[in-house]
Amino acid sequence: MKELRSIAGDLGATDISTYIASGNLICTPPASSHHFDRALEAAIEQRYGFFREVISRSRDELVTALDAHPFDVADEKFSYVYFLVDAPPEDRLKAFSDKDFGNDLCEVVGSDLHIRYAEGAGTSKLTAPVIARGLGVQGTGRNLRTVRKLIELTA
Repeated sequence: MKELRSIAGDLGATDISTYIASGNLICTPPASSHHFDRALEAAIEQRYGFFREVISRSRDELVTALDAHPFDVADEKFSYVYFLVDAPPEDRLKAFSDKDFGNDLCEVVGSDLHIRYAEGAGTSKLTAPVIARGLGVQGTGRNLRTVRKLIELTA
């Protein structure tokens, strides 16, 4: 995470910190978040030799996503917001909504996929590759506990 903070600083970001080792970068970008995301993607690819999409959410967007979570939450570690690069195309959204994921629940709200895993993410058929193929957009998931912590850290 130290290198991620360094790359962000090299790109002009300020107020830089990270939270846990899953790519949660907290910073003030030097320009629009969209342009910063693309620059960070390019810098990561140049340094490490692989592409990884970067997905930004402002504090307000995190709060909105948390407030919009459509499912009852018995345990925050089983409830996720999967932040998508873009809202999925309507045809993909319809086809994805018709899929059976057993006892796992999911619903797209704007450009976020909300998930409640019945038994946890590790045993689910609702995986990152399934989501990306099904919705036609990349994303990254965080459980509600992590989303709350990111909101707290950006206050």
